Amino acid sequence: MSVVKVLEGSEAVALAVKACRPQVISAYPISPQTHIVEGIAKFVADGDMDAEYVRVDSEFSAASVISGASAAGSRAYTASSSQGLLLMSEVLYASCGMRLPFVITGVNRTVSAPISIQVDQQDTMSLRDCGMIQLFVESSQEAYDAHITAFKIAEDPKILLPVMVCMDGWVLTHSYERITLSEEKDVDHFLPPFKPANFLDVKNPKTWGSIGEEDMVMEFRYSVQQAMQYAKGRIKEIFAEWAGISGRNYGGLIESYKTDDAEVILLAMGSMAGTMKDAVDNLRSAGDKVGLVKIRSYRPFPYEDIWEAVKGAKAVAVVDANLSLGSEGAIGMDLKAKLYGAPNAPLVVDVIAGLGGRDVNESRIKKIVEKVKEAQASGYFLREPYWAGLNPTIVPQGV
Repeated sequence: MSVVKVLEGSEAVALAVKACRPQVISAYPISPQTHIVEGIAKFVADGDMDAEYVRVDSEFSAASVISGASAAGSRAYTASSSQGLLLMSEVLYASCGMRLPFVITGVNRTVSAPISIQVDQQDTMSLRDCGMIQLFVESSQEAYDAHITAFKIAEDPKILLPVMVCMDGWVLTHSYERITLSEEKDVDHFLPPFKPANFLDVKNPKTWGSIGEEDMVMEFRYSVQQAMQYAKGRIKEIFAEWAGISGRNYGGLIESYKTDDAEVILLAMGSMAGTMKDAVDNLRSAGDKVGLVKIRSYRPFPYEDIWEAVKGAKAVAVVDANLSLGSEGAIGMDLKAKLYGAPNAPLVVDVIAGLGGRDVNESRIKKIVEKVKEAQASGYFLREPYWAGLNPTIVPQGV
């Protein structure tokens, strides 16, 4: 029988990781992910979890430890946030190129400067190009389930890539909700012990991360791209398999909410999707045909699924809690590129919202919908993103 408990989001993640039986954990504290690795440390110290727990001296070292552990054939895990994730970037790029299937929790937090510990998705989005699969979650329950599926996705012989489960800091990690915990036997059935095809073995020597001359680097990158494309279908299968065991189904690579007849569709990732569902309900009660597409898998980018969900709409508001400075939000750029040239494609308006923890409430969502409808009705194309909730009177002009 599954057990329902009221848990902090970080504790739910720690319990999910415990259920997956990783053999090596590396840990370095940075808010707001610290409670996750603290929880795992307690499991190991109390003898409830059989794993090598390595307290390292930096996030770079944390990534290096799980990279080495994975190369040695172990199931491995760590977590980090913000500047810590960026400090891992050199190792993560190398790990993806070496096809090392570990799991990371990327707890979304603002990147300095200015110094802020509040939530946005700039940190995890900055790592979107390294070759790592990225899953974004709306709730702590979804985070619990996503971690269990993440190990199976990473370790699939045709994928073999790191998977990052991205969850919003504080909003999810430090809030409490009812979490349904699956039985260990169900997790064990779904996720058997890791049996690596390639690992460091003195009796069968292999090379990882060797020199790549100009005649092979493109082929390595192409192989990762092929694995990403294959992963689109495999992730759906793994999500469906776990849904059949757990009874909890969040959709596939995306989740569509009231999009069938929607004229304006909001598109977002993470915890803000929950507020947007309430806003969609209220807007529909007022007569506005609004829907929501929540992206669960950002990398690989599920543009085919998004197109099927939005192709009947007049406009799509992409709400980005990140910004590629000098251009626009990353999701907005991705979607515009993929929809370019599609027949009767809806107007795509990029919206920058939630940076540094700025509240994305129902009132703000309503204003976003109004702005998009205004743009659609007038027939003009917004070449710059719409900044939701920006206060121009306090924009600094220099340092």
